[in-house]
Amino acid sequence: MERTASVNADPAQPSDSHGRWRNWIGFWFLGLCNNFAYVVMLSAAHDILKKQQSENATEPTSTIAFGVDFQGGKSSNSSRYDCNPVSTAAVLLADILPTLLIKLCAPFVIHKMPYGVRVLFCVAMAATSFLLVSFSSAVWMSILGVIFASIGSGLGELSFLSLTVYFSRDVLAGWGSGTGGAGVAGALLYSSLTQAGLSPQITLLIMLVVPFLMLISYFVLLDPPPSLPQWKNSETEHAAVDSEDRRQLMDGSDEEEQDKSTRAAHSTGPLTFTEKLHVIKGLLKFVGPLGLVYFAEYFINQGLMELLYFPTFFLSHAAQYRWYQTLYQVGVLVSRSSLCCVKIRRVWVLSLLQVVNAVLLLFAVGYLFLPSAWLVFAIILYEGLLGGAAYVNTFYFISKETEDRQREFAMAAASVGDSLGIALAGLAAFPIHRHFCSL
Repeated sequence: MERTASVNADPAQPSDSHGRWRNWIGFWFLGLCNNFAYVVMLSAAHDILKKQQSENATEPTSTIAFGVDFQGGKSSNSSRYDCNPVSTAAVLLADILPTLLIKLCAPFVIHKMPYGVRVLFCVAMAATSFLLVSFSSAVWMSILGVIFASIGSGLGELSFLSLTVYFSRDVLAGWGSGTGGAGVAGALLYSSLTQAGLSPQITLLIMLVVPFLMLISYFVLLDPPPSLPQWKNSETEHAAVDSEDRRQLMDGSDEEEQDKSTRAAHSTGPLTFTEKLHVIKGLLKFVGPLGLVYFAEYFINQGLMELLYFPTFFLSHAAQYRWYQTLYQVGVLVSRSSLCCVKIRRVWVLSLLQVVNAVLLLFAVGYLFLPSAWLVFAIILYEGLLGGAAYVNTFYFISKETEDRQREFAMAAASVGDSLGIALAGLAAFPIHRHFCSL
C-alpha cells in the first residue's frame, strides 16, 4: 500500500475533548518548566554572587560579574544615564550563548536521542543549575549554574517544539502560553519568596519542584500516540514502521491506516544531511523575520532599557528598570497565549514594527525627548506583545506549511532564529552602552 505525506495534515490526536485539553495543559506546563530555570537563574546568581563577594571581600577593589558591580553596590560614574560599569548585555550573552550552540548543532543529531531521554536530561540540567547556584562557594560555580540552565532550556525548547508534530497543532498554543508564563511566574515567585524573608539559597531549593513538575507533565499529563519514539530513537522507529508496512503488503491487508499523518512522516526513513540543508533553506523565510524581531527586542531590553531613566519620576532607577522588565514579560505572556484567537501569517510585519520600536527608543535615549516613564511603559508592553506574537505564529505556520516528513526537523532547526537574534543583539548592545555612558 502506498503512503503519501499530506502537507497540511494535522497530526494524530485523541478525538475526545478531554484528551485534547490534557495535552494542551501538558504542553503549557512543559513550556513553563522549560523556561523557568532560565528566567530565575540570573536573579538568583546575582544575589548569591553579591553575598559571596560581601563575605569574602578582603580588598576595597570592585569585582564585576555578569555585568554588575557586586562590591560597591552602586556604580560610580558621571554619566547622565546613571550607567552600570558594564552593559547588562554581558548578562544576556552568558545566558544565551550555550543555548545558541545547542540549537545550531543539536537538530542534526538529536533524532538519535529518544524524547524520554531528552526530557530526563533537561530535568537533570535544570535541577543541577538550581543546586549549583544555591550551594556555590565561588563565582565560577554560579556561572556554571547559569550555563547548565541555558543548556537545559535550549535543548528543551527544540525538543518540545519537535514533539508537537506528534500531537494536534493546537498544543503549540499551550506551549507558547506556558513559555510566556514562565517569565512572569519565575520573576514573581522568586521576588515573593525572597521578599518574604527566605534566603536565595532556600528559595532555589524550593524551586527544585519545577524540574519534578516537568517530569509529571511529560510522563503523566501527556497522552502521546503509539508512534512517538519515547524510549527508542527515530531511526529505530522508521525501521519498525517500514517493517510493518512490508508485513501488511505480504499479508494483503487493507486495514485502515492508524495515525496516518505520523506514519506517513516516518515511512521513508530519516532525512539525509542534504535534505536537512534543503529544509533549512526553506525555513529562512520564517527564521529571518523571527531573528529580526528578537534582535530588535533584546537590543531594546539589554542595550537601551537601562538608559531609559527619568530622574524626576517617583520610582527609583532600579524600580523603573524592574517595571520595564515586568511589563515586557506581561506582553509576552498575553501574545504567546493569543494563538487560539488570532493568527498572523505575515510575521515580517511584526519584525518591521519591532525595528521601529528599537529606532524610536534609540533616538529617545540619545535626545531625551520622551516626557515620562509612563510612555516608555506602554512602548515596552507593546514590544512584548510583538515579540510573543512573532514567536507563536512563526512556529504555527512552520508546522502548518511544512511537509510531514520534514516537520519534526524543521521545528527544531527553526528554534535557532530567536537565539541568534538575541545573541547578535547582545553584541550590538556593548558599543551602544559604551557610547552613551561615556557622554
